[in-house]
Amino acid sequence: MSGRTQDVRKKFYKNKDKDTESLRQRRNEVSVVLRKEKRDEALQKKRLAPSQAEDDKDEKMQNYSLESIVATLLQGQNEKMGGEFESAKRLGAVQAARKLLSRDRNPPINDLIESGILPILVECLQCDQNPQLQFEAAWALTNIASGTSQQTQAVVQAGAVPHFMRLLSSQHSNVCEQAVWALGNIIGDGPGLRDFVISHGVVGPLLKFIDQNTPISFLRNVTWVIVNLCRNKEPPPQMETISRLLPALAFLIFHTDTDILVDSVWALSYLTDCGNSHIQAVIQAGVVPVLVRFLSHTEIKLQTAALRAVGNIVTGTDEQTQVVLDNGALEHFPALLQHPKEKIKKEAVWFLSNITAGNQDQVQLVIEAALIPLIIKALEVCEFATQKEAAWAISNLTVSGTPAQVNYMVSCGALPPFCKLLQVKDTQVVQVVLDGIGNILKMAGDDVDKITLMIEECGGLDLIEKLQEHENPDIYKLSYEIIEHYFADGETEDASLAPAEVDGEFQFEAKQDMPVDGFKL
Repeated sequence: MSGRTQDVRKKFYKNKDKDTESLRQRRNEVSVVLRKEKRDEALQKKRLAPSQAEDDKDEKMQNYSLESIVATLLQGQNEKMGGEFESAKRLGAVQAARKLLSRDRNPPINDLIESGILPILVECLQCDQNPQLQFEAAWALTNIASGTSQQTQAVVQAGAVPHFMRLLSSQHSNVCEQAVWALGNIIGDGPGLRDFVISHGVVGPLLKFIDQNTPISFLRNVTWVIVNLCRNKEPPPQMETISRLLPALAFLIFHTDTDILVDSVWALSYLTDCGNSHIQAVIQAGVVPVLVRFLSHTEIKLQTAALRAVGNIVTGTDEQTQVVLDNGALEHFPALLQHPKEKIKKEAVWFLSNITAGNQDQVQLVIEAALIPLIIKALEVCEFATQKEAAWAISNLTVSGTPAQVNYMVSCGALPPFCKLLQVKDTQVVQVVLDGIGNILKMAGDDVDKITLMIEECGGLDLIEKLQEHENPDIYKLSYEIIEHYFADGETEDASLAPAEVDGEFQFEAKQDMPVDGFKL
């Protein structure tokens, strides 16, 4: 079939005016909801608690009250403390404030902000002659910035960011690492503060820490900050920033530490969720072969992150999708579709729904990998969220596939579980299934009677007939068209019973025996 004939054919099926790119884009927009419902595997902000040994070491610190901390710091600010005793007193108060912010289940962040001590803590960041004071103040501010957006903004408004930036070059590793952590919390607040910190030049100093000699705990924090720099797509990070981060991520995904690997792959997944230009940049970084290998990793967190990253890539163009397929991604999917974790199965079917939204060669690769029966099994036995993804995969194939490919899918037993979804309450799923059934019938050719019989025998016809009374106009229009065109049995239609079409929509007369609230299936 020529490309032009294929394009013409698609105009007559579901998504009549959609090509594969717009179909895949529509699929991607729907999946945004799925992603937002998930708990974010990589935390945006982190609060550091003291170790048990430190808690037990100095009992007198536990006697500090919020009032005494504030009084000591304000007194020191007013009198400009000097001398060894006064400095120790100030350090003790800052350390007590930090512990108060770290230890309590509900830390008194707002109380400390309202007390007016944030400028004092920021001033402590400037005490180069007292690195312990810098460290304690940075730790306290880090934990304040781990709170709500307003609390994070308070740290920024107190002028902390330039001083944290300066501390990235501190000779004291603990001070430097704490500054990294604080900046990570600020960046993690959202795209506004992310771009604000980037404008202060955070990328260059941060990348200098990506070195084999960097302690592992420090490198984990640096990687986590990079994740936050890649996070958020409204707006996404500037391409200039991405081009500087990608070589670092391409290096980090070969690290031996699992935490670093997981965070690095999540960073790549966020970038591939920002549109085709960002997808292309990730592809050009040469990381796709590694991401594909991670699909069979024994660490589920890494497997999940890799599946999301390659799944985002295949929401792009057919050419970008092909890069993933050329690296053997489909070889991993028999195991993924039978994974004990439902979340993995759902993501795997979502991935395949984007492949079946591709071109006919890509659909054929799914068939040759023996994945259609496994998609149908997911449609039959998995949880509803996974069934929903499987419905998309089936329906997309009826748009992108050839008649022979669609016929193969039907021969694998797709129709009974597909039709069964017509009774769910999710109107989007019902419409997707009706679209797919309509497309299958349109492509059936001489086998149309065979297909209609299969639909009738599995109970699909009864469900379609009931949907003619559905409150959603798109659903009752689709169901009416299917009944009219394929199940009329040659009977003469009673014009008085047919819905009138006004401005492209069907108008139905209300039935006397219909419940006021409509039918509940």
